Amino acid sequence: MLTLKQIPATRIVATSSALDQAAWPADTLVLRIATDEVLVTPPVDGLNLEDPHAIIVPDGGFATAWVAADQALAFLERACEWALPSQRPAFAQGAVAGVPIKLWLEDERILFVVPVPYVHDFEARYQI
Repeated sequence: MLTLKQIPATRIVATSSALDQAAWPADTLVLRIATDEVLVTPPVDGLNLEDPHAIIVPDGGFATAWVAADQALAFLERACEWALPSQRPAFAQGAVAGVPIKLWLEDERILFVVPVPYVHDFEARYQI
């Protein structure tokens, strides 16, 4: 059974060049969810971005779970209708089992990032 846990994060909207040039703390996971937007966990503050109009706000709208790569891939083969990136690490997003999902794929494990309103549905649909 998969159990997702709500995480604290920071959502940043800024120019793509500002995000490209940002110096992210080493202990953070930075998910580029759009050309001009990132989701960073754990939360960050005090970033010096080269965009005076950047929007930097706390975001508690996602829940996550790390799953061993072999187990996650067994599920994704059945529940994901789009091709996963072949190289790791990689970020991907789309519908999985009818739920909007963000994935951080590493060689040994995969992080499922699910919007909080969909946690119950995704947990119920996650079957290995």
